[in-house]
Amino acid sequence: MRYFVWLFLIILVVFRFFITRPTYPNGQKIRITDKVSTEPIRYPTTQRIILAGLKIYLPTFPEIYYGDKIVVEGRVDGNKLIDAELISLSESRGILFKVRKKTINVFQQSLPEPHASLVAGVTLGSKSSLPARFWESLKLSGTAHVVVASGMNVTLVASFLMGILVLFLPRRQAVLAALVGIWTYSLISGFDAPIVRAAIMGSLVFSAQALGKLSSAARALILSALAMLIIWPHWLTDLGFILSFVATASLMLFERKVAHLVRFVPGIFREGFSTSLAAQIGVAPILFVT
Repeated sequence: MRYFVWLFLIILVVFRFFITRPTYPNGQKIRITDKVSTEPIRYPTTQRIILAGLKIYLPTFPEIYYGDKIVVEGRVDGNKLIDAELISLSESRGILFKVRKKTINVFQQSLPEPHASLVAGVTLGSKSSLPARFWESLKLSGTAHVVVASGMNVTLVASFLMGILVLFLPRRQAVLAALVGIWTYSLISGFDAPIVRAAIMGSLVFSAQALGKLSSAARALILSALAMLIIWPHWLTDLGFILSFVATASLMLFERKVAHLVRFVPGIFREGFSTSLAAQIGVAPILFVT
């Protein structure tokens, strides 16, 4: 029976992928009204957003933020909207979006650049305020992943909340409160694919523990991938989505073997080294071809 469930989920992903693909013919002028659901990427003279599966490049000002509602017009050219013009921009009124923006402002007022942007990137996944030269240097050195919120952030949030909540609440109530905290952080930090993946996996694992069930990391990984693709099929072509799942799968498959091979490394460094190396086994080929 469970194999039919897996098959049904896979078929549903394929169905959703094809029915939600943009069907705009090249050259057609369209108007898109949508909410910015991922952190815009800023360049020296432009900022890039993604709406309706289309990459859109707009002038640097006015600045667009995660959660804003915008209206843009332009002509379709493959997966891009060219000659794009910003028609209107409405700042998000959501509490979580305001908390995110105010937190980033606190970092900017308290620290010099690029330190403020670095802290905002590590904690909230904000790349919009990073100086262009600093961002390019990070990409060239292969350390750009340091300034983006990742699944590790979700793990830290979940561990911290559970460690505190179990002191005051029964375990099931503590798990429920921790799940609320995980998803709240996911929304604040930009709701990028790696964050959502970790939030879903964490939710599945915590829920299984609360119900007294054994949790399978591999099953949780596959379920989270299918759930994400059913909700938003275009993640299938998102590099962050691909790298997040490949890195996690690579850890599951190779971490123990790598740890055994690098047992000559001093203990204080061994775990971090073996974990990084195991993840690179999967993601290095993808990074090489992209």
